Amino acid sequence: MPGITVTVKLFAAYQEAYGVPELVLEFPEDTPVAGVRDRLLGEHPELAQLCDITRFGVNLQFVEPDTILQDGVMVVLIPPVSGG
Repeated sequence: MPGITVTVKLFAAYQEAYGVPELVLEFPEDTPVAGVRDRLLGEHPELAQLCDITRFGVNLQFVEPDTILQDGVMVVLIPPVSGG
């Protein structure tokens, strides 16, 4: 089954959960960017509160959750952050 490889940059709670600043992951073709979030939440259920409030970026542009991933893109999951 053909697939794609994406680099996922992690910030805030996502980075804390994984202990690394980025991941390289494989997905089936036609996976939406929300599929990245869903996979991470499946691996770390403690992040479930971020499900509906995470924003998505692909190659430094904000995108909608249903945006289809392309091979080799950089995905950023942007949870809300506090502080100043």
